[in-house]
Amino acid sequence: LILMINTSTSSTTNETACNSYTWNGQTYVTSGTYSWLGTNANGCDSTATLNLTISPVTSNLTLKTTCDDYTWSVTSQTYTTNGTYTYVTTSPNGCVHTDSLILMINNSSYSNVNDTSCTNYTWNGQTYTTSGTYSWIGTNTVGCDSTVTLNLTINSPTSSTTNELACDSYNW
Repeated sequence: LILMINTSTSSTTNETACNSYTWNGQTYVTSGTYSWLGTNANGCDSTATLNLTISPVTSNLTLKTTCDDYTWSVTSQTYTTNGTYTYVTTSPNGCVHTDSLILMINNSSYSNVNDTSCTNYTWNGQTYTTSGTYSWIGTNTVGCDSTVTLNLTINSPTSSTTNELACDSYNW
């Protein structure tokens, strides 16, 4: 009599996946320990164990409204136009990480005023008595800086005296 004893088999697999993992025809979306029972090549029981860690794909969304430009800390890049910007990286566990920026840029405003006056000129509550270039900084309707530059010319008044001698009448 020849007796052959076949043995059962078992195996353990450790896996890390992003979002989901398919094993023996089954898709798993949560971390855990899973078992599969089957028959090995010798007709005996075969037990397979899966120790699964699911790491999700991650993302961050930043909504930003600002004046003139914005430097995004994720990329250290400076943006000057409205838009949606995306930066995709791989996390240490090999999963995708996406940073998104939705950016609204409002612009500062700049304008010039050229004016001439005699003796003095009052502008934005300040009285000027000499020619020059003066600036005023305030806030525009979108909450950004508004810079107005005044180019002012002050003309001094003039006077003259005329001495005339006339008989009967004089037109001047």
